[in-house]
Amino acid sequence: MADVTGTDATNPGSTMTTWRSLADIPASLGPAIVTLGNFDGVHLGHQAVLERMVADARARGQVAIAMTFDPHPKAVHDPTHPPVLITGMDDRLERLAATGLDGVLVVRYTLDFAQQTAEEFVRRYLVEGLKAATVVVGQDTRFGRGNAGDVDTMRELGHKFGFDVEVIDDACAVSQSGRRWSSTWVRELLDAGDLPGAADVLGRTHRLRGTVIHGDALGRTIGFPTANLDVSGGMIPRHGVYAGRLTVIDARANSLAKPLVGLPMKAAVSLGHNYTVGGSDLRVEAFALDAEGIDIYDTEVALDLVQWRRPMLDFGSLEALTAALDEDVAWTRELLSEGHDSC
Repeated sequence: MADVTGTDATNPGSTMTTWRSLADIPASLGPAIVTLGNFDGVHLGHQAVLERMVADARARGQVAIAMTFDPHPKAVHDPTHPPVLITGMDDRLERLAATGLDGVLVVRYTLDFAQQTAEEFVRRYLVEGLKAATVVVGQDTRFGRGNAGDVDTMRELGHKFGFDVEVIDDACAVSQSGRRWSSTWVRELLDAGDLPGAADVLGRTHRLRGTVIHGDALGRTIGFPTANLDVSGGMIPRHGVYAGRLTVIDARANSLAKPLVGLPMKAAVSLGHNYTVGGSDLRVEAFALDAEGIDIYDTEVALDLVQWRRPMLDFGSLEALTAALDEDVAWTRELLSEGHDSC
């Protein structure tokens, strides 16, 4: 059991509680308003629904709980074609906490879990586990073995077990443009390198999370020492050069990095293959502006991408590459100084 900034399920107003199994849930929980979903990206559609659910829970003197799944069900049912997830679990939980939820149950999704009937799932998880007084679902919700359960099934089970069912109003899920908020939309924008567009749907900049590892030191030799990221969470967008923010989240055993924790640093980001030197591996490298001499090896960092500049190119020589990087850094500095740097 872990706490994430937000609110606590047995004490609204403190931190959001994360449970990893039914056994973690306190017997004193409830009554609760519960919803379930993958919540990939926790985009504005998700936020609108969850914030309204939280407001309803407060008005009723209840707690607001979300259930989500790890790994993604599609990755279990079709492991050769796992979905590309917008956010890793740590960032998903932080974004869920920001909506004011009191608790999140992260269910380990397995083939055995998927074999439960709709009624078995509802009884075990929603009724006995989360003490649901109300269950909030989307019109297209499916659950239970073979996805046999739907909204009508949930209403029937609500009548049987004594909880109400609220179906999400489509108005909460539609943007001003008329397009439905969706994780698919975010992926399309990220694939196109449209980071401002993705931020408009997400309600924040897109984030990668990972560990800083040792690279080949090429950047240091040409005057651009970069932090090389082993990405553990977040969808890799269109390859190219970006303006972004680099933040140390956890210094871990690196005592030199502890003063930097939580301080966003402007960064020029290279994401892709370094064709100029014949690179064949995908690299995510961030050059922190005005932060010469920092040591952030082995730390966990967040990389918030603000705007795409150009594709990865073969400049033909290190001299030409260095000149291009000078221009990239100048562009990054100007862009972020104009205020296009919110996270």
